Amino acid sequence: MAIEGAPTPDGDLTPEKRRLAEEKKNERYVWWYLAYFLFGIHIVAFVMIYAVLHAK
Repeated sequence: MAIEGAPTPDGDLTPEKRRLAEEKKNERYVWWYLAYFLFGIHIVAFVMIYAVLHAK
């Protein structure tokens, strides 16, 4: 049983399947970059809140 989008043992992927596999990989990267960006925004926000609350 082959995994959809995975290369076959002969390595004979059609251009359409190759494009879909590349698109799926790129979409996964976009989600990871979005997650890191949103995590970073929250860290900055918490530091700013801390700075404002502890300012004299």
